[in-house]
Amino acid sequence: MGAEDFWQDSERAAAVTAEHSRLQRRLEGFGALRRDADDLGALAEMALEEPSLQPELDEQIASVESRLAALEEQRLFSGAHDAGDALVSVNAGAGGTDAQDWAEMVLRMEMRWAERRGFDVQLLEVSPGEEAGIKSATFRASGENAYGLLAAERGVHRLVRLSPFDSAHRRQTSFAGVEVAPVVADAGEVEIDEDDLLLDTYRASGAGGQHVNKTDSAVRITHRPTGIVVQCQNERSQSSNRATAMSMLRAKLLVLREREREEEIARAKGEAQDVNFGSQIRSYVLHPYTMVKDHRTGLETGDVERVLGGDLDGFARAYLLAAAASDR
Repeated sequence: MGAEDFWQDSERAAAVTAEHSRLQRRLEGFGALRRDADDLGALAEMALEEPSLQPELDEQIASVESRLAALEEQRLFSGAHDAGDALVSVNAGAGGTDAQDWAEMVLRMEMRWAERRGFDVQLLEVSPGEEAGIKSATFRASGENAYGLLAAERGVHRLVRLSPFDSAHRRQTSFAGVEVAPVVADAGEVEIDEDDLLLDTYRASGAGGQHVNKTDSAVRITHRPTGIVVQCQNERSQSSNRATAMSMLRAKLLVLREREREEEIARAKGEAQDVNFGSQIRSYVLHPYTMVKDHRTGLETGDVERVLGGDLDGFARAYLLAAAASDR
C-alpha cells in the first residue's frame, strides 16, 4: 500500500485496501482476546477472596469463549472465495405444492440466518408457486466470509410433515435444493461467449412497484452449453437486471468448473465421488416427532422451530469443522 504506483490501478487498490482492513480487524480482535484471556487468571484469584466477583468472572469467561469460537470459525474459511459474498438459490424439488411451500420455508430460514450473522441480504428474484410457496428464488448475502459460511447449506433439505395441502392430512415428504455460489469479483475469471447465451425478458411478478410490473424489466439468461438458467427482477432497469444476472451466471459457472475439477481429481485417485452438491444434507421432521438431523455430521436437535427461524450456527460450525478435518 506504500508503493508509489499503488493507486494507479484503482480496482486492485480497492481490493487490497479491503483485504488490509479485514485482516486488521481480525488482528485487533485477536489482540483484545489475548489480553482479556491473560486477565482471567488474576480475576479468578480475586474471586476466590471476594465471592461477589464470581458473576463478573463468569461473564468474562463466557465472553472469551464466545470470541474464541468466532476466531476458530474464521480459521476454517481458507478457500479462494470463502471471504467474499454469496449467491444463494433455493429450488423446490419433488413434492408438488408441499415442496414449493417447503422451498419458501427454506428460503426464509436461510435469509434469516444470513441476517442474524450480520450479512446484508438482497432478494434478487422469486418465481412463485402455482398454489403456494415458490418454485425458486435467489438472494445475495454480502459480508465477510458470507460464501464460506453459507456454502455449508449447499445440498438437498428434506421435510417430513402432515401436509397442510392434503384434504386427508396425510404425511408428506418434500425436498428443496439449496445452491450456493461465490460472487465473482474478476469478470475475466470466467469467460462467457455471448453466442452461448439465450436472453429472455419478461414482466416481473410480485413486489417491486408499478414500474417493475408494467415493463419487461426482468431478465432470464440461459447458458446453452451447460443448461444453467439465471434470472433477476429486483431492479427497475433491464440493463441493471442483466448485469446482475450475468454476475450470477459467472458465479454458477465457476462452481461448476470447480466441481468438475474435484471430480476429475477423485477419479484420478480412484476415490469415491461425493460431490455433495445435490446430496441430501439435512432432514426436518415435524411428524410423528420433531427433529432436525444433519446427515453429514450426525448433529441433531428437537427444537425444529428454532432452526426454521434461522438458528443454523451449530449445524454450519459442525460441518465446517468436519470438512476441515477431512482435508488434513
